Amino acid sequence: MPLNVREFFNACNPSKTINMEIAKERKYYINFSSVRGVEIVEELGQTISLSDEPTCQLFTGHIGCGKSTELLRLKQELQQQSFHVVYFESSQYLDLADVDISDILLLIARKVSESLTSLGIKLKPGYFTALFKDIGELLQTPVDISLGLEFGVAKIAAITKEDPRLRNQLRDYLENRNSDIIQSINDEIIIPGIEKLQQIGKQGLVVIVDNLDKIDDRPKAWGRPQPEYLFIDRGDKLRHLKCHVVYTIPLGLIFCNEYGTLQNILGSVKVLPMVPVQLRNGRDYPQGIALLRQMVMARAFPDLKPDIRITLVAEVFENIEILDRLCYVSGGHVRNLLRLLYTCIPKKRPPLSLEVLENVIRQRRNELTLPINLEQKWELLREIEAEKQITKENGYATLLRSMVVFEYRDPDGSWFDINPILKDI
Repeated sequence: MPLNVREFFNACNPSKTINMEIAKERKYYINFSSVRGVEIVEELGQTISLSDEPTCQLFTGHIGCGKSTELLRLKQELQQQSFHVVYFESSQYLDLADVDISDILLLIARKVSESLTSLGIKLKPGYFTALFKDIGELLQTPVDISLGLEFGVAKIAAITKEDPRLRNQLRDYLENRNSDIIQSINDEIIIPGIEKLQQIGKQGLVVIVDNLDKIDDRPKAWGRPQPEYLFIDRGDKLRHLKCHVVYTIPLGLIFCNEYGTLQNILGSVKVLPMVPVQLRNGRDYPQGIALLRQMVMARAFPDLKPDIRITLVAEVFENIEILDRLCYVSGGHVRNLLRLLYTCIPKKRPPLSLEVLENVIRQRRNELTLPINLEQKWELLREIEAEKQITKENGYATLLRSMVVFEYRDPDGSWFDINPILKDI
């Protein structure tokens, strides 16, 4: 069966998340839970489906490791259980370099209201009508929510987006009203919304707030890093919504000194690790490599069964060893693998040669090593490679955020290793 290079190239786009609701894209999905050592989607879903009370769950992992894909799978599975799921990428609506708690709360109100309206569920947000009238006077621009709360929130976001002065003015105004806003979201949107959802056969409401893990860690004006301010100092505001909520959070928070406080406020954090290409002891891990092979070949031949598509490796690579090399140097980081492959394809139409792959690997390696300009950092990498552990020191956290170090899981718990693309040097 010949390879359709155009379709293969577009299927490998590393910036595109698999939409599990589209049948064609669902064929690209590979379930890595058997080798990752965790059943994240199952745990998140069971917590929601078994609980009689609203739940608040936190989810994190490296940027690009597949969190959004897993959350979209969670959405699909919960919908099959008759939950109404509101999923959205916060990065589409928030300036992640400058976020306040009121921004997140109003965005949740907007997206839930928007989703319920699409089902024909009409709400009467009395508190928000008065609040937005006052906000309109503050911003000197009328904010009418007669067409729906979502339109009012969207207008406010548009007004303040390009004007930090207005944005700060609005936040100062909302600061003492956040508790009232939460109560009104519950009383005027979530609780009546759930009642109407149950009348049409739904079990309940789930809100999935994706991409908050990408929030910039720059300090606020008073010196507090933004993620710690939002999820530790103000985290109690995020857990009082009367529905099931899943938030993604920055990976660095699990290494901060107040991680225990974070857990006390918002609950335990579920971490999505890399797909292991090696074991903790340094031995190759064939099961991990085999599933990564399937991920690549599913993009090439999505309509074929796994045992058939793997026999067509020669359509994509000159030999299977090149595919295995690609899988290994990715470190089991899904987006890294796709980025390398996506870069290779325009350089030489498949079947891809080892020379093309190695050139792309060298290019990527150079990009990763540019920030590692101190011998002290190289010494940290040597320690991590030898000990398979990291501490809470800033040097380690920086290497983790910059994808120089990856986290894995096995029956003994978490372990860490340097990105395999750096091991040749």
